[in-house]
Amino acid sequence: MWRRARGYPWHSPLHRPNFGHLRFLISASCFEHRHYIGHIPERMDNFSRDLMAVFAAHAGQTFAWCVLPNHYYALVEAPDVKALLRELGLLHGRTAHAWNGEEQARGRKVFFRAVERAMRSVRHYWATLNYVHHNPVRHGYVARWIDWPWSSATQYLAETGVEEAKRIWQAYPLRDYGKDWDEPGT
Repeated sequence: MWRRARGYPWHSPLHRPNFGHLRFLISASCFEHRHYIGHIPERMDNFSRDLMAVFAAHAGQTFAWCVLPNHYYALVEAPDVKALLRELGLLHGRTAHAWNGEEQARGRKVFFRAVERAMRSVRHYWATLNYVHHNPVRHGYVARWIDWPWSSATQYLAETGVEEAKRIWQAYPLRDYGKDWDEPGT
């Protein structure tokens, strides 16, 4: 909304080098927020697997991730964020080609570009991690984090422990995190 209101291309953010940052929220949505990823559950499975393979090969570490029917998020450590974004662009191109073939929709735009947001502080990092895991709840797909199969929430809770995850949730609340750029229903 902010980009559109100011006359910037809706799906075309400017990418910058790391400038000393290593941790980023990476996000991308389907063009016009259509549910191309979530066309069928198998597509969600395959895209999640392929996305995690890109992060495993091109990010130092993936701290949190979530794939929804029309967008995804990942909190990663990326020594070269521009290289990671190039690889995500290649993934978007491969999947768009395959999906458009499956649906006899050649030429349809599926993805445009991913966007990166550098973590500015410890607080920003933990609030972002909470936001990524909470996204399926925020959009009404599930009532609890662990009920969404296309996310790192279950693994996070197993590694962190429920009590520590609750403490982090309370210490780093979402408040209005994501307001105006990730509205439920889009």
